[in-house]
Amino acid sequence: MHAQPSHKYKPFPPVNLKDRQWPNAVISQPPVWMSTDLRDGNQSLFEPMDADKKMRMFNMLCQIGFKEIEVAFPSASQTDFNFVRSLIDQDLIPQDVTIEVLTQAREHLIRRTMECVRGARRVIVHIYNAISPTFREVVFNMSKAEVKAMAVDSVKLVKAMAADMPETEVILQYSPETFTATELEFAKEVCDAVTEAWGATPERKVIINCPATVEVATPNIYADQIEWMHRNLARRDSVILSLHPHNDRGTAVAATELGIMAGADRVEGCLFGHGERTGNVDLVTVALNMYTQGVHPGLDFSDMNAVGRTVEECTQIDIHPRHPYAGDLVFTAFSGSHQDAIKKGFASQQEDARWNVPYLPIDPKDLGRSYDSIIRVNSQSGKGGVAYLMESQYGVVMPRRLQVEFSGVVQQYTDAHGSEVTAQDIWQLFNRTYTEPASLLSFHEYQLQSQEGGQSIRLTVNVNGVSTILSGQGNGPVDAAIHALQGIGVYAQVRSFEERSIGASASAGEASACAFVEVVCEGKVCYGVGINPDIVTASIQAIISGINRCGVVPGDMVSAGVVKVA
Repeated sequence: MHAQPSHKYKPFPPVNLKDRQWPNAVISQPPVWMSTDLRDGNQSLFEPMDADKKMRMFNMLCQIGFKEIEVAFPSASQTDFNFVRSLIDQDLIPQDVTIEVLTQAREHLIRRTMECVRGARRVIVHIYNAISPTFREVVFNMSKAEVKAMAVDSVKLVKAMAADMPETEVILQYSPETFTATELEFAKEVCDAVTEAWGATPERKVIINCPATVEVATPNIYADQIEWMHRNLARRDSVILSLHPHNDRGTAVAATELGIMAGADRVEGCLFGHGERTGNVDLVTVALNMYTQGVHPGLDFSDMNAVGRTVEECTQIDIHPRHPYAGDLVFTAFSGSHQDAIKKGFASQQEDARWNVPYLPIDPKDLGRSYDSIIRVNSQSGKGGVAYLMESQYGVVMPRRLQVEFSGVVQQYTDAHGSEVTAQDIWQLFNRTYTEPASLLSFHEYQLQSQEGGQSIRLTVNVNGVSTILSGQGNGPVDAAIHALQGIGVYAQVRSFEERSIGASASAGEASACAFVEVVCEGKVCYGVGINPDIVTASIQAIISGINRCGVVPGDMVSAGVVKVA
Protein backbone atom coordinates (compact mmCIF):
# COMPACT_ATOMS: atom_id res chain seq x y z
CA MET A 1 0.00 0.00 0.00
CA HIS A 2 1.31 3.43 -0.89
CA ALA A 3 2.24 5.83 1.91
CA GLN A 4 -0.05 8.43 0.31
CA PRO A 5 -3.57 7.85 -1.08
CA SER A 6 -3.33 6.24 -4.48
CA HIS A 7 -4.55 7.97 -7.62
CA LYS A 8 -6.48 4.74 -8.32
CA TYR A 9 -9.20 5.67 -5.82
CA LYS A 10 -11.40 8.67 -5.25
CA PRO A 11 -14.00 9.49 -2.59
CA PHE A 12 -17.62 8.72 -3.34
CA PRO A 13 -19.53 11.94 -4.08
CA PRO A 14 -22.13 13.11 -1.54
CA VAL A 15 -25.84 13.08 -2.26
CA ASN A 16 -27.44 16.44 -2.87
CA LEU A 17 -29.96 16.20 -0.02
CA LYS A 18 -29.87 19.49 1.84
CA ASP A 19 -32.80 18.93 4.18
CA ARG A 20 -32.18 15.30 5.06
CA GLN A 21 -34.50 14.04 7.82
CA TRP A 22 -32.91 10.73 8.84
CA PRO A 23 -30.35 12.20 11.32
CA ASN A 24 -33.19 13.16 13.64
CA ALA A 25 -35.22 9.99 13.16
CA VAL A 26 -35.60 7.26 15.79
CA ILE A 27 -36.27 3.59 15.06
CA SER A 28 -39.56 2.93 16.82
CA GLN A 29 -40.73 -0.26 15.11
CA PRO A 30 -39.02 -3.16 13.36
CA PRO A 31 -38.88 -3.49 9.59
CA VAL A 32 -40.17 -6.45 7.63
CA TRP A 33 -37.37 -8.99 7.90
CA MET A 34 -36.34 -11.16 4.95
CA SER A 35 -33.78 -13.90 5.45
CA THR A 36 -31.64 -14.78 2.47
CA ASP A 37 -29.61 -17.40 4.36
CA LEU A 38 -30.81 -20.14 2.01
CA ARG A 39 -29.93 -18.18 -1.12
CA ASP A 40 -27.35 -15.39 -0.75
CA GLY A 41 -25.83 -16.99 2.33
CA ASN A 42 -25.86 -20.49 0.85
CA GLN A 43 -24.23 -19.56 -2.44
CA SER A 44 -21.23 -18.15 -0.57
CA LEU A 45 -20.39 -21.38 1.30
CA PHE A 46 -17.41 -23.58 0.54
CA GLU A 47 -19.86 -26.46 0.44
CA PRO A 48 -23.47 -25.36 -0.14
CA MET A 49 -26.11 -26.91 2.10
CA ASP A 50 -27.72 -30.14 1.00
CA ALA A 51 -31.50 -30.59 1.09
CA ASP A 52 -31.54 -31.82 4.70
CA LYS A 53 -29.49 -28.87 5.95
CA LYS A 54 -31.56 -26.40 3.95
CA MET A 55 -34.73 -27.84 5.45
CA ARG A 56 -33.27 -27.65 8.94
CA MET A 57 -32.29 -24.03 8.35
CA PHE A 58 -35.70 -23.20 6.85
CA ASN A 59 -37.53 -24.63 9.85
CA MET A 60 -35.32 -22.70 12.27
CA LEU A 61 -35.89 -19.43 10.40
CA CYS A 62 -39.64 -20.02 10.67
CA GLN A 63 -39.31 -20.70 14.40
CA ILE A 64 -37.32 -17.50 14.91
CA GLY A 65 -40.19 -15.60 13.34
CA PHE A 66 -39.18 -14.73 9.77
CA LYS A 67 -42.27 -14.25 7.61
CA GLU A 68 -40.35 -13.83 4.36
CA ILE A 69 -37.56 -16.28 3.44
CA GLU A 70 -35.62 -16.32 0.18
CA VAL A 71 -35.26 -20.04 -0.32
CA ALA A 72 -33.41 -20.48 -3.60
CA PHE A 73 -32.22 -19.37 -7.03
CA PRO A 74 -34.20 -22.16 -8.70
CA SER A 75 -33.02 -21.51 -12.26
CA ALA A 76 -29.38 -21.76 -11.18
CA SER A 77 -29.35 -25.45 -10.22
CA GLN A 78 -31.53 -28.52 -10.11
CA THR A 79 -30.81 -28.80 -6.37
CA ASP A 80 -32.37 -25.41 -5.72
CA PHE A 81 -35.28 -26.17 -8.05
CA ASN A 82 -36.01 -29.45 -6.27
CA PHE A 83 -35.83 -27.84 -2.83
CA VAL A 84 -38.47 -25.27 -3.74
CA ARG A 85 -40.69 -27.95 -5.21
CA SER A 86 -40.38 -30.06 -2.05
CA LEU A 87 -41.51 -27.10 0.07
CA ILE A 88 -44.54 -26.60 -2.15
CA ASP A 89 -45.48 -30.21 -2.97
CA GLN A 90 -45.12 -31.42 0.63
CA ASP A 91 -46.94 -28.37 2.03
CA LEU A 92 -44.01 -27.48 4.29
CA ILE A 93 -44.46 -23.70 4.22
CA PRO A 94 -46.30 -22.28 7.25
CA GLN A 95 -49.46 -20.32 6.47
CA ASP A 96 -47.95 -17.04 7.63
CA VAL A 97 -44.62 -17.46 5.79
CA THR A 98 -43.96 -16.31 2.23
CA ILE A 99 -41.13 -17.87 0.27
CA GLU A 100 -39.05 -15.80 -2.13
CA VAL A 101 -37.12 -16.93 -5.21
CA LEU A 102 -34.49 -15.01 -7.16
CA THR A 103 -33.95 -14.75 -10.90
CA GLN A 104 -31.95 -12.58 -13.23
CA ALA A 105 -33.91 -10.43 -15.67
CA ARG A 106 -33.55 -12.96 -18.48
CA GLU A 107 -36.49 -14.65 -20.20
CA HIS A 108 -35.45 -18.30 -20.00
CA LEU A 109 -34.46 -17.97 -16.33
CA ILE A 110 -37.74 -16.26 -15.48
CA ARG A 111 -39.75 -19.01 -17.20
CA ARG A 112 -37.83 -21.69 -15.31
CA THR A 113 -38.42 -19.81 -12.04
CA MET A 114 -42.14 -19.41 -12.59
CA GLU A 115 -42.40 -23.11 -13.45
CA CYS A 116 -40.71 -23.88 -10.13
CA VAL A 117 -43.13 -21.88 -7.96
CA ARG A 118 -46.35 -22.97 -9.67
CA GLY A 119 -48.86 -24.14 -7.07
CA ALA A 120 -47.38 -22.18 -4.18
CA ARG A 121 -49.91 -20.38 -2.02
CA ARG A 122 -47.94 -17.11 -2.05
CA VAL A 123 -44.50 -16.32 -3.45
CA ILE A 124 -42.25 -13.31 -3.95
CA VAL A 125 -40.58 -13.41 -7.35
CA HIS A 126 -37.39 -11.37 -7.10
CA ILE A 127 -36.00 -10.00 -10.38
CA TYR A 128 -32.73 -8.13 -10.67
CA ASN A 129 -30.41 -6.57 -13.20
CA ALA A 130 -27.36 -4.37 -12.67
CA ILE A 131 -27.87 -0.76 -13.75
CA SER A 132 -24.73 1.13 -12.66
CA PRO A 133 -22.41 2.84 -15.18
CA THR A 134 -19.68 0.23 -14.75
CA PHE A 135 -22.04 -2.64 -15.58
CA ARG A 136 -23.75 -0.74 -18.41
CA GLU A 137 -20.45 0.16 -20.03
CA VAL A 138 -18.05 -2.63 -19.06
CA VAL A 139 -20.11 -5.77 -18.45
CA PHE A 140 -23.22 -5.42 -20.68
CA ASN A 141 -22.22 -2.71 -23.22
CA MET A 142 -25.81 -1.45 -23.03
CA SER A 143 -27.39 1.98 -23.00
CA LYS A 144 -29.59 3.29 -20.20
CA ALA A 145 -32.66 2.67 -22.34
CA GLU A 146 -31.64 -0.94 -22.98
CA VAL A 147 -30.99 -1.58 -19.27
CA LYS A 148 -34.39 -0.13 -18.36
CA ALA A 149 -36.09 -2.15 -21.08
CA MET A 150 -34.50 -5.33 -19.71
CA ALA A 151 -36.11 -4.67 -16.33
CA VAL A 152 -39.51 -3.68 -17.74
CA ASP A 153 -39.74 -6.59 -20.19
CA SER A 154 -38.90 -9.02 -17.38
CA VAL A 155 -41.63 -7.59 -15.16
CA LYS A 156 -44.17 -7.84 -17.95
CA LEU A 157 -43.25 -11.49 -18.48
CA VAL A 158 -43.69 -12.29 -14.77
CA LYS A 159 -47.02 -10.45 -14.77
CA ALA A 160 -48.27 -12.43 -17.77
CA MET A 161 -47.16 -15.77 -16.35
CA ALA A 162 -48.63 -14.93 -12.92
CA ALA A 163 -51.99 -14.34 -14.59
CA ASP A 164 -51.81 -17.95 -15.77
CA MET A 165 -51.28 -19.12 -12.15
CA PRO A 166 -54.43 -17.88 -10.36
CA GLU A 167 -53.89 -20.35 -7.51
CA THR A 168 -50.65 -18.58 -6.60
CA GLU A 169 -50.40 -15.05 -5.28
CA VAL A 170 -47.31 -13.60 -6.94
CA ILE A 171 -45.66 -10.58 -5.37
CA LEU A 172 -43.09 -8.73 -7.44
CA GLN A 173 -39.74 -7.68 -6.06
CA TYR A 174 -37.32 -5.74 -8.20
CA SER A 175 -33.69 -4.98 -7.34
CA PRO A 176 -31.64 -2.47 -9.31
CA GLU A 177 -28.41 -4.36 -8.64
CA THR A 178 -25.42 -2.11 -7.85
CA PHE A 179 -27.92 0.55 -6.73
CA THR A 180 -25.42 2.37 -4.52
CA ALA A 181 -23.06 2.93 -7.47
CA THR A 182 -25.87 4.15 -9.78
CA GLU A 183 -27.03 7.70 -10.54
CA LEU A 184 -30.05 8.22 -8.29
CA GLU A 185 -32.14 9.80 -11.05
CA PHE A 186 -31.61 6.75 -13.26
CA ALA A 187 -32.31 4.31 -10.41
CA LYS A 188 -35.60 6.10 -9.81
CA GLU A 189 -36.38 6.07 -13.55
CA VAL A 190 -35.95 2.29 -13.78
CA CYS A 191 -37.86 1.59 -10.54
CA ASP A 192 -40.75 3.86 -11.58
CA ALA A 193 -40.94 2.06 -14.92
CA VAL A 194 -41.09 -1.28 -13.09
CA THR A 195 -43.93 -0.24 -10.75
CA GLU A 196 -45.84 1.18 -13.73
CA ALA A 197 -45.40 -1.99 -15.76
CA TRP A 198 -46.63 -4.11 -12.86
CA GLY A 199 -49.53 -1.79 -12.13
CA ALA A 200 -48.59 -1.31 -8.48
CA THR A 201 -51.35 -0.14 -6.15
CA PRO A 202 -51.58 0.26 -2.36
CA GLU A 203 -53.39 -3.08 -2.34
CA ARG A 204 -50.86 -4.74 -4.67
CA LYS A 205 -47.52 -3.31 -3.68
CA VAL A 206 -44.18 -3.89 -5.35
CA ILE A 207 -41.06 -4.46 -3.29
CA ILE A 208 -38.31 -2.14 -4.53
CA ASN A 209 -35.09 -3.45 -3.07
CA CYS A 210 -32.10 -1.06 -3.05
CA PRO A 211 -29.01 -3.18 -2.53
CA ALA A 212 -25.58 -2.06 -1.48
CA THR A 213 -24.39 -4.88 -3.73
CA VAL A 214 -20.92 -3.68 -2.80
CA GLU A 215 -20.42 -1.11 -0.06
CA VAL A 216 -18.90 1.88 -1.84
CA ALA A 217 -19.33 4.67 0.70
CA THR A 218 -19.97 5.51 4.32
CA PRO A 219 -23.31 4.58 5.92
CA ASN A 220 -24.58 8.17 5.86
CA ILE A 221 -24.29 8.17 2.05
CA TYR A 222 -26.46 5.04 1.89
CA ALA A 223 -28.97 6.70 4.20
CA ASP A 224 -29.05 9.75 1.92
CA GLN A 225 -29.62 7.53 -1.12
CA ILE A 226 -32.47 5.68 0.61
CA GLU A 227 -34.11 8.90 1.83
CA TRP A 228 -33.84 10.37 -1.67
CA MET A 229 -35.61 7.33 -3.11
CA HIS A 230 -38.15 7.35 -0.30
CA ARG A 231 -39.05 10.96 -1.08
CA ASN A 232 -38.91 10.79 -4.90
CA LEU A 233 -40.19 7.38 -6.01
CA ALA A 234 -43.48 7.45 -7.90
CA ARG A 235 -46.34 5.50 -6.34
CA ARG A 236 -44.59 5.53 -2.97
CA ASP A 237 -47.78 4.34 -1.29
CA SER A 238 -47.65 1.29 -3.56
CA VAL A 239 -44.00 0.47 -2.83
CA ILE A 240 -42.33 -1.48 -0.03
CA LEU A 241 -38.86 0.08 0.12
CA SER A 242 -36.30 -2.58 1.01
CA LEU A 243 -32.61 -2.66 1.98
CA HIS A 244 -30.03 -5.29 1.07
CA PRO A 245 -26.69 -4.10 2.49
CA HIS A 246 -23.42 -5.95 2.10
CA ASN A 247 -20.49 -5.53 4.45
CA ASP A 248 -17.48 -4.75 2.25
CA ARG A 249 -16.53 -1.73 4.36
CA GLY A 250 -17.57 -3.41 7.61
CA THR A 251 -20.43 -0.96 8.14
CA ALA A 252 -23.48 -2.91 6.95
CA VAL A 253 -25.20 -2.81 10.34
CA ALA A 254 -24.81 0.95 10.61
CA ALA A 255 -25.94 1.41 7.01
CA THR A 256 -29.02 -0.68 7.71
CA GLU A 257 -29.96 1.23 10.84
CA LEU A 258 -29.55 4.58 9.07
CA GLY A 259 -31.45 3.22 6.05
CA ILE A 260 -34.40 2.33 8.28
CA MET A 261 -34.25 5.83 9.77
CA ALA A 262 -34.23 7.16 6.20
CA GLY A 263 -37.57 5.56 5.34
CA ALA A 264 -36.99 1.91 4.42
CA ASP A 265 -39.72 -0.58 5.29
CA ARG A 266 -37.86 -3.87 4.91
CA VAL A 267 -34.43 -5.42 5.43
CA GLU A 268 -32.79 -8.39 3.73
CA GLY A 269 -29.80 -10.14 5.24
CA CYS A 270 -28.42 -13.28 6.86
CA LEU A 271 -27.96 -14.60 10.35
CA PHE A 272 -24.48 -13.69 11.61
CA GLY A 273 -23.66 -11.84 8.39
CA HIS A 274 -23.11 -14.77 6.05
CA GLY A 275 -22.91 -14.03 2.35
CA GLU A 276 -20.58 -13.15 -0.52
CA ARG A 277 -17.19 -11.56 0.23
CA THR A 278 -17.52 -10.00 3.70
CA GLY A 279 -21.17 -11.03 3.86
CA ASN A 280 -24.65 -9.59 4.01
CA VAL A 281 -25.84 -7.48 6.88
CA ASP A 282 -26.07 -9.47 10.12
CA LEU A 283 -29.77 -9.65 10.97
CA VAL A 284 -29.06 -10.92 14.48
CA THR A 285 -27.06 -7.80 15.33
CA VAL A 286 -29.54 -5.39 13.75
CA ALA A 287 -32.49 -7.04 15.51
CA LEU A 288 -30.86 -7.18 18.93
CA ASN A 289 -29.54 -3.64 18.62
CA MET A 290 -33.21 -2.63 18.37
CA TYR A 291 -34.08 -4.83 21.32
CA THR A 292 -31.53 -3.05 23.54
CA GLN A 293 -33.25 0.23 22.64
CA GLY A 294 -36.64 -1.00 23.81
CA VAL A 295 -37.97 -1.99 20.37
CA HIS A 296 -38.89 -5.66 20.11
CA PRO A 297 -37.72 -6.84 16.67
CA GLY A 298 -40.40 -9.48 16.29
CA LEU A 299 -37.73 -12.16 16.01
CA ASP A 300 -37.04 -14.69 18.75
CA PHE A 301 -33.41 -15.14 19.76
CA SER A 302 -34.18 -16.33 23.27
CA ASP A 303 -32.15 -19.51 22.64
CA MET A 304 -29.12 -17.99 20.97
CA ASN A 305 -26.94 -21.01 21.60
CA ALA A 306 -29.33 -23.28 19.69
CA VAL A 307 -29.56 -20.81 16.79
CA GLY A 308 -25.79 -20.49 16.66
CA ARG A 309 -25.14 -24.22 16.75
CA THR A 310 -27.69 -24.85 13.99
CA VAL A 311 -26.14 -22.22 11.73
CA GLU A 312 -22.64 -23.54 12.38
CA GLU A 313 -23.66 -27.11 11.60
CA CYS A 314 -25.58 -26.18 8.44
CA THR A 315 -23.00 -23.74 7.03
CA GLN A 316 -19.82 -25.31 8.45
CA ILE A 317 -18.69 -21.80 9.42
CA ASP A 318 -17.89 -21.10 13.06
CA ILE A 319 -19.29 -18.02 14.76
CA HIS A 320 -16.46 -15.78 15.93
CA PRO A 321 -16.13 -15.88 19.74
CA ARG A 322 -16.38 -12.06 19.79
CA HIS A 323 -19.37 -11.86 17.43
CA PRO A 324 -21.96 -9.41 18.81
CA TYR A 325 -24.55 -11.05 21.06
CA ALA A 326 -23.80 -14.61 19.86
CA GLY A 327 -20.08 -15.20 20.36
CA ASP A 328 -18.94 -17.47 23.16
CA LEU A 329 -16.92 -14.67 24.77
CA VAL A 330 -19.12 -11.59 24.27
CA PHE A 331 -20.48 -11.79 27.81
CA THR A 332 -17.13 -12.73 29.32
CA ALA A 333 -14.91 -10.29 31.20
CA PHE A 334 -11.27 -11.01 32.00
CA SER A 335 -10.29 -7.45 32.90
CA GLY A 336 -10.20 -6.80 36.63
CA SER A 337 -11.91 -3.40 36.45
CA HIS A 338 -14.64 -4.78 34.18
CA GLN A 339 -15.22 -7.70 36.53
CA ASP A 340 -15.51 -5.43 39.54
CA ALA A 341 -18.05 -3.20 37.79
CA ILE A 342 -20.10 -6.17 36.54
CA LYS A 343 -20.15 -7.75 40.00
CA LYS A 344 -21.45 -4.50 41.51
CA GLY A 345 -23.98 -4.14 38.72
CA PHE A 346 -25.43 -7.59 39.37
CA ALA A 347 -25.60 -6.85 43.08
CA SER A 348 -27.68 -3.71 42.50
CA GLN A 349 -29.84 -4.94 39.61
CA GLN A 350 -33.49 -5.39 40.58
CA GLU A 351 -35.39 -8.17 38.82
CA ASP A 352 -38.07 -5.99 37.22
CA ALA A 353 -36.03 -2.81 36.86
CA ARG A 354 -34.49 -1.35 33.71
CA TRP A 355 -31.37 -3.31 32.79
CA ASN A 356 -28.38 -1.39 34.11
CA VAL A 357 -25.34 -3.65 34.46
CA PRO A 358 -21.99 -2.14 33.40
CA TYR A 359 -20.35 -3.60 30.28
CA LEU A 360 -23.41 -5.73 29.47
CA PRO A 361 -25.69 -3.91 26.98
CA ILE A 362 -28.19 -6.78 27.09
CA ASP A 363 -29.22 -9.26 29.76
CA PRO A 364 -27.60 -12.57 28.70
CA LYS A 365 -30.63 -14.42 30.05
CA ASP A 366 -32.78 -12.78 27.36
CA LEU A 367 -30.72 -14.78 24.88
CA GLY A 368 -30.88 -17.99 26.88
CA ARG A 369 -27.31 -17.52 28.08
CA SER A 370 -26.41 -18.19 31.71
CA TYR A 371 -24.32 -15.95 33.92
CA ASP A 372 -21.84 -18.78 34.56
CA SER A 373 -19.21 -17.64 32.08
CA ILE A 374 -19.62 -13.88 32.34
CA ILE A 375 -16.54 -13.49 34.51
CA ARG A 376 -13.47 -15.60 33.87
CA VAL A 377 -10.09 -15.20 35.44
CA ASN A 378 -6.63 -14.90 33.92
CA SER A 379 -3.55 -12.82 34.69
CA GLN A 380 -5.43 -9.61 33.75
CA SER A 381 -8.18 -10.20 36.26
CA GLY A 382 -8.71 -8.63 39.65
CA LYS A 383 -10.57 -9.16 42.88
CA GLY A 384 -13.98 -8.54 41.32
CA GLY A 385 -13.71 -11.52 39.00
CA VAL A 386 -12.42 -13.83 41.70
CA ALA A 387 -15.12 -12.72 44.11
CA TYR A 388 -17.85 -13.14 41.50
CA LEU A 389 -16.85 -16.72 40.68
CA MET A 390 -16.59 -17.65 44.35
CA GLU A 391 -20.06 -16.26 44.98
CA SER A 392 -21.84 -17.42 41.82
CA GLN A 393 -20.33 -20.91 41.70
CA TYR A 394 -19.82 -21.78 45.37
CA GLY A 395 -21.97 -19.38 47.36
CA VAL A 396 -19.00 -17.92 49.22
CA VAL A 397 -19.41 -14.16 49.64
CA MET A 398 -16.00 -12.90 50.75
CA PRO A 399 -15.49 -9.70 52.77
CA ARG A 400 -13.89 -7.01 50.68
CA ARG A 401 -10.48 -7.14 52.37
CA LEU A 402 -10.42 -10.90 51.88
CA GLN A 403 -11.24 -10.33 48.20
CA VAL A 404 -8.13 -8.16 47.96
CA GLU A 405 -5.99 -10.68 49.85
CA PHE A 406 -7.14 -13.74 47.92
CA SER A 407 -6.97 -12.00 44.54
CA GLY A 408 -3.24 -11.59 45.22
CA VAL A 409 -2.99 -15.35 45.72
CA VAL A 410 -4.83 -15.96 42.44
CA GLN A 411 -2.69 -13.37 40.66
CA GLN A 412 0.47 -15.20 41.69
CA TYR A 413 -1.03 -18.45 40.44
CA THR A 414 -2.08 -17.04 37.05
CA ASP A 415 1.27 -15.29 36.57
CA ALA A 416 3.05 -18.58 37.24
CA HIS A 417 0.79 -20.68 35.01
CA GLY A 418 0.18 -18.08 32.30
CA SER A 419 -3.34 -19.16 31.40
CA GLU A 420 -6.98 -18.79 32.32
CA VAL A 421 -8.08 -20.44 35.56
CA THR A 422 -11.50 -21.98 35.99
CA ALA A 423 -13.90 -21.53 38.89
CA GLN A 424 -12.91 -25.01 40.06
CA ASP A 425 -9.23 -24.02 39.99
CA ILE A 426 -10.02 -20.97 42.12
CA TRP A 427 -12.07 -23.04 44.57
CA GLN A 428 -9.25 -25.53 45.01
CA LEU A 429 -6.76 -22.70 45.47
CA PHE A 430 -9.05 -21.09 48.05
CA ASN A 431 -9.25 -24.29 50.05
CA ARG A 432 -5.51 -24.91 49.87
CA THR A 433 -4.93 -21.37 51.11
CA TYR A 434 -7.55 -21.12 53.84
CA THR A 435 -9.50 -24.21 54.83
CA GLU A 436 -7.41 -27.36 54.50
CA PRO A 437 -5.97 -28.70 57.80
CA ALA A 438 -2.51 -27.38 58.57
CA SER A 439 0.31 -29.54 59.90
CA LEU A 440 1.23 -27.10 62.70
CA LEU A 441 -2.03 -26.27 64.41
CA SER A 442 -5.39 -27.84 63.70
CA PHE A 443 -8.79 -28.04 65.32
CA HIS A 444 -10.30 -31.28 66.59
CA GLU A 445 -13.41 -30.57 68.72
CA TYR A 446 -14.93 -28.26 71.28
CA GLN A 447 -17.36 -28.22 74.20
CA LEU A 448 -19.12 -24.96 75.00
CA GLN A 449 -20.86 -23.96 78.21
CA SER A 450 -22.70 -20.81 79.18
CA GLN A 451 -21.64 -18.98 82.30
CA GLU A 452 -22.43 -15.68 83.89
CA GLY A 453 -21.20 -12.89 81.62
CA GLY A 454 -20.26 -15.10 78.70
CA GLN A 455 -19.23 -18.60 77.73
CA SER A 456 -16.45 -21.06 78.51
CA ILE A 457 -14.92 -23.44 76.03
CA ARG A 458 -13.02 -26.72 76.25
CA LEU A 459 -11.01 -26.84 73.06
CA THR A 460 -9.12 -29.82 71.65
CA VAL A 461 -6.46 -28.98 69.09
CA ASN A 462 -3.52 -30.77 67.52
CA VAL A 463 -0.12 -29.14 67.80
CA ASN A 464 2.33 -30.77 65.43
CA GLY A 465 0.15 -33.88 65.60
CA VAL A 466 -0.02 -33.90 69.41
CA SER A 467 -3.55 -33.68 70.86
CA THR A 468 -3.86 -30.79 73.29
CA ILE A 469 -6.81 -29.73 75.50
CA LEU A 470 -7.22 -26.03 76.18
CA SER A 471 -9.82 -24.00 78.05
CA GLY A 472 -10.84 -20.38 78.00
CA GLN A 473 -13.61 -17.96 78.79
CA GLY A 474 -14.97 -15.01 76.88
CA ASN A 475 -18.06 -13.06 75.90
CA GLY A 476 -18.80 -15.60 73.16
CA PRO A 477 -17.32 -18.69 71.51
CA VAL A 478 -14.88 -16.71 69.35
CA ASP A 479 -13.56 -14.69 72.27
CA ALA A 480 -13.40 -17.81 74.45
CA ALA A 481 -11.43 -19.70 71.79
CA ILE A 482 -8.96 -16.81 71.45
CA HIS A 483 -8.33 -16.91 75.23
CA ALA A 484 -8.00 -20.71 75.18
CA LEU A 485 -5.28 -20.56 72.52
CA GLN A 486 -3.15 -18.46 74.85
CA GLY A 487 -2.56 -21.74 76.68
CA ILE A 488 -0.09 -22.72 73.95
CA GLY A 489 1.45 -19.28 73.75
CA VAL A 490 -0.61 -18.04 70.81
CA TYR A 491 -1.73 -14.49 71.43
CA ALA A 492 -4.07 -13.38 68.67
CA GLN A 493 -6.64 -10.63 68.23
CA VAL A 494 -9.70 -10.71 66.02
CA ARG A 495 -9.90 -7.54 63.95
CA SER A 496 -13.10 -8.51 62.15
CA PHE A 497 -15.47 -11.45 62.13
CA GLU A 498 -18.21 -12.28 59.62
CA GLU A 499 -20.34 -15.34 59.18
CA ARG A 500 -22.41 -16.18 56.10
CA SER A 501 -24.72 -18.98 55.16
CA ILE A 502 -23.71 -20.66 51.92
CA GLY A 503 -26.24 -23.51 51.86
CA ALA A 504 -25.76 -27.07 50.70
CA SER A 505 -23.85 -27.28 47.43
CA ALA A 506 -22.55 -30.06 45.27
CA SER A 507 -19.50 -27.92 44.63
CA ALA A 508 -18.77 -26.83 48.17
CA GLY A 509 -19.98 -29.97 49.92
CA GLU A 510 -22.73 -30.09 52.55
CA ALA A 511 -21.42 -27.05 54.42
CA SER A 512 -24.00 -24.49 55.40
CA ALA A 513 -21.95 -21.86 57.24
CA CYS A 514 -18.83 -19.94 56.39
CA ALA A 515 -16.84 -17.88 58.91
CA PHE A 516 -14.29 -15.22 57.99
CA VAL A 517 -11.92 -14.01 60.69
CA GLU A 518 -9.31 -11.30 60.24
CA VAL A 519 -6.59 -12.24 62.72
CA VAL A 520 -3.72 -10.13 64.06
CA CYS A 521 -0.95 -12.35 65.38
CA GLU A 522 2.73 -11.59 66.01
CA GLY A 523 2.43 -8.34 64.08
CA LYS A 524 0.85 -9.90 61.00
CA VAL A 525 -2.69 -9.53 59.71
CA CYS A 526 -4.18 -12.49 57.88
CA TYR A 527 -7.62 -13.81 57.03
CA GLY A 528 -8.74 -17.22 58.12
CA VAL A 529 -11.74 -19.11 56.78
CA GLY A 530 -13.78 -21.96 58.20
CA ILE A 531 -16.60 -23.86 56.49
CA ASN A 532 -18.79 -26.27 58.43
CA PRO A 533 -22.47 -26.99 59.10
CA ASP A 534 -21.86 -25.85 62.70
CA ILE A 535 -21.14 -22.12 62.92
CA VAL A 536 -19.03 -22.43 66.09
CA THR A 537 -16.84 -25.08 64.47
CA ALA A 538 -16.55 -22.89 61.35
CA SER A 539 -15.56 -19.91 63.54
CA ILE A 540 -12.83 -21.82 65.41
CA GLN A 541 -11.55 -23.24 62.14
CA ALA A 542 -11.35 -19.71 60.76
CA ILE A 543 -9.37 -18.49 63.79
CA ILE A 544 -6.87 -21.31 63.51
CA SER A 545 -6.67 -20.84 59.74
CA GLY A 546 -5.72 -17.18 60.28
CA ILE A 547 -3.15 -18.06 62.95
CA ASN A 548 -1.52 -20.64 60.72
CA ARG A 549 -1.42 -18.17 57.82
CA CYS A 550 0.31 -15.62 60.08
CA GLY A 551 3.13 -18.15 60.43
CA VAL A 552 2.82 -18.81 64.17
CA VAL A 553 4.65 -21.98 65.29
CA PRO A 554 2.93 -23.26 68.46
CA GLY A 555 4.84 -26.51 68.20
CA ASP A 556 7.83 -24.74 69.76
CA MET A 557 5.78 -24.44 72.94
CA VAL A 558 5.31 -28.19 73.05
CA SER A 559 9.04 -28.86 72.90
CA ALA A 560 9.59 -26.29 75.66
CA GLY A 561 7.16 -28.13 77.94
CA VAL A 562 4.72 -25.24 78.09
CA VAL A 563 1.77 -27.24 76.75
CA LYS A 564 -0.03 -29.86 78.82
CA VAL A 565 -0.51 -32.98 76.68
CA ALA A 566 -3.69 -35.02 77.20
